[in-house]
Amino acid sequence: MGIMKKVGALGVARMVYTEARKPHNQAKIRHAMQTVKERRSRGARPR
Repeated sequence: MGIMKKVGALGVARMVYTEARKPHNQAKIRHAMQTVKERRSRGARPR
């Protein structure tokens, strides 16, 4: 049972890795990261 779970997780990880290598998806990832950085810098609250 544990082996099948690992094989399934490996398959999903490989698919995510393959999709992340595509140029149009890289652009989406960069845009999302920039948005998160902007939100964090604007909404920074003192602790």
